[in-house]
Amino acid sequence: MKLKGGKQESSDHDEGSKGKMTLLLALVALIAAFGSSFQYGYNVSVINSPAPYMQDFYNRTHFNRSGTPMDNDFQTLLWSLTVSMYPLGGFFGSLLVWPLVNCCGRKGTLLLNNLFSIAAAILMGTSELAKTYEVIILSRVIMGIYAGLASNVVPMFLGELSPKNLRGAVGVVPQLFITLGILVAQILGLNRILGNAEGWPVLLGLTGIPSLIQLLTLPFFPESPRYLLIQKGNEEQARRALQKLRGWDNVDYEIEEMRQEHQSEKEGGHFSVLSLCTFRALRWQLISIVVMMMGQQLSGVNAVFYYADRIFLSAGVDENNVQYVTVSIGAINVVMTLLAVFIVESLGRRILLLAGFGLCCVSCAVLTLALSLQTTVSWMSYLSIMCVIVYIIGHAIGASPIPFVMITEMFLQSSRPAAFMVGGSVHWLSNFTVGLVFLYMEAGLGSYCFLIFCAICLATIVYIFFIVPETKNKTFMEINRIMAKRNKVEIHEDKEELKNLPGGQAEKKGTSSSKL
Repeated sequence: MKLKGGKQESSDHDEGSKGKMTLLLALVALIAAFGSSFQYGYNVSVINSPAPYMQDFYNRTHFNRSGTPMDNDFQTLLWSLTVSMYPLGGFFGSLLVWPLVNCCGRKGTLLLNNLFSIAAAILMGTSELAKTYEVIILSRVIMGIYAGLASNVVPMFLGELSPKNLRGAVGVVPQLFITLGILVAQILGLNRILGNAEGWPVLLGLTGIPSLIQLLTLPFFPESPRYLLIQKGNEEQARRALQKLRGWDNVDYEIEEMRQEHQSEKEGGHFSVLSLCTFRALRWQLISIVVMMMGQQLSGVNAVFYYADRIFLSAGVDENNVQYVTVSIGAINVVMTLLAVFIVESLGRRILLLAGFGLCCVSCAVLTLALSLQTTVSWMSYLSIMCVIVYIIGHAIGASPIPFVMITEMFLQSSRPAAFMVGGSVHWLSNFTVGLVFLYMEAGLGSYCFLIFCAICLATIVYIFFIVPETKNKTFMEINRIMAKRNKVEIHEDKEELKNLPGGQAEKKGTSSSKL
């Protein structure tokens, strides 16, 4: 592959940039997502089914220690801590993303992260034997830290491993495994399996198994080639990793694109969160990920899941069968996320984001109407069920998976870890806020609380429509040029270097530049 007059021949361009799904790429995606993302989903829903038995254990333990039954308010406080420490831990985990991925690499961070999960699984699995509920609350914090790291590092790792024409599909795989984790926890949490007085410690402890599998298998797979070349400066290792991942020897086009990106960024060094927030050339990228992450969590997905059981009961579903209906909702979530894997490269990111948030917006509005009328109009309860299903479909195809794909694509190597740290922190803080505020919202507003979620979805749609570009099938540098125009900066063609001046104009270096 030769460079002619500074331009690539189109045939070489197509050959080098269009990758195929090799067995190695598929395996590393599956192992990274199963060992990390799966557990994020699993631990979101694992304590829902055995909650009464766990609360009973808290009460028994307190009685054995003090000789008096546990006060109701104290039990509520302990259970609230058990639930809310997970997203709070996720926030702390997100804060560790930037230092760990720059220090240990993407693969190294995932391997190190498994130690959190295995330690927490052992503590939770043995908590009943040890007669201590404090370790369950501590383990939920540790699992939160694990999930905070996993939810950010896996999309970053897989996005950097994938060729540009598969980046979206591979980028949705972590979200697919999050939904699978939720579904498996719902199935294993059924009363007749492990969601009972004897089985709940096993249910909590099982979370260590995927981590153990990842710890034993991931070392045999390559590190991110972009990390090796751009951050470690080791072109030979990056080339070998790319050749293994692509299944062919000629990877010159991708190496050249990485060199270009490296050249563009080497004077700036690694972005910290502070420098990322003050850098004009990345302003709209940063605002976009904050809006998408807030929209994703504040659109009410947790509230809809919380309300689902009540909606099904009001529609006449038998109380003993509600858990099976909840499992079927989890299955719909998995199937629709799987569909997103296959359509994200053909339809593009923007369409899925707009369609996903659009379905969530409409279903929240109709759900408000259906819930407020279901006491007077008998068939409204069935409309409520339809709204829940449509909402889950909307979230699964767009609102849940695509924002993480967009963080990978909208930032270059030096700013990507800091961007994931910001996006992840917003994600988990928003999650924590909804968990904290929703019960008060519901008590004060009743079914009308869904109108707030409807408004948030609508605001997110408007922002995405006017600001967020389509990124499918584009290199990181091509996306960077599109965003440079939005940020009103100039980009230098030879070195792709962005520099700010106080007046908001970009400083030009070198001999020739093109104004965007």
